[in-house]
Amino acid sequence: MSPRRPDCHGNPNNTLLKLAEANGSLVFKLVGLLIFLNATLSCPLNCDCYSKSSLVQCRSSSLQEIPGDLPHWVQNLSITNSNITVLPASAFQRNGTSLYNLTTLVLASGNLQAIEARAFSDLPSLTTLDMSFNALNSLPDDAFAGLSQLQVLKLNQALREPARSNIFNSRWAQHLPSLRTLELSGNELQSFPMAVKDLENLQTVHLGNNSIKRLKEEEISVLRDKNARLYISPNPIFCDCRIKEMIFWFRNTSQTLDARQLQCFGPSALNGSLVTNLRGDNLKCSNENMETASYVFFGIVLALIGVIFLMVLYLNRRGIKRWMNNFREACRDQMEGYHYRYEQDSDPRRSNASTGI
Repeated sequence: MSPRRPDCHGNPNNTLLKLAEANGSLVFKLVGLLIFLNATLSCPLNCDCYSKSSLVQCRSSSLQEIPGDLPHWVQNLSITNSNITVLPASAFQRNGTSLYNLTTLVLASGNLQAIEARAFSDLPSLTTLDMSFNALNSLPDDAFAGLSQLQVLKLNQALREPARSNIFNSRWAQHLPSLRTLELSGNELQSFPMAVKDLENLQTVHLGNNSIKRLKEEEISVLRDKNARLYISPNPIFCDCRIKEMIFWFRNTSQTLDARQLQCFGPSALNGSLVTNLRGDNLKCSNENMETASYVFFGIVLALIGVIFLMVLYLNRRGIKRWMNNFREACRDQMEGYHYRYEQDSDPRRSNASTGI
């Protein structure tokens, strides 16, 4: 039996069905390829995009605003050395791009000066925010509104006035219920920011390279109640009797991880001494020192007045001598007048003449 040849004039419906299946498969492949190319090629100018690691890095001084064509898959966005000065409320919601997947945002080492209210409200998944090494002079109370998932906030060497004063206001902290790490090193803070008491889940605070002279009892109580770790070295600690409670806490807690490196920056007698090595008798109250200094100053003033008085006497010695001679002559003339009248009154002849004898 001869082999059966294929029927070239078979059912046309079968042929069309096969062509449709082949074309459909090709269409799906083309759509997938376009999606891949779009995800790969849609990278903003002056940025590098790495889709496999969900990372976008932008590093250019020509950047003056957040790029509006960021890929939707980005989870880690780093914008450094930019010229962005203001972060408006709509900065992360442009051109229909929603960055709901973004978990880490780095805006460090730039020229950022102001953050408007609710600037990060379109980033609900953000867990880490780094704005270190900027010059922020505006930090409104609602700057971090919407960041309920934020766990790490870095503001090292980033605060200027009046933003530096705003950090002591607790209203900004109320928007960060999940925050665990707060870094405020190098901001010239004069005291401990008590606003951290409203950070319910705080675990670590970085306060090194500031201008803090001591920790007060109520500030220590906040850290003790939260069981939060503290990085505080270096700071210009003034070692007087008011730091006794602080030293006691440093010696008896594991919360201060670098306290044993702290050194005294005053008074001069204790300058350079390790704070945790000081004994109670080394710590004098500032009031006692001020009282001693007042007595010394008063003695110096009295001595100065005495020296001036003696100098005046010396410079006017001739005039004083002349005045003393004139005064003595006047006294002598006065005494001679009294003596003359006394002799006249005591003369018996003048007494008899007056009685007519």
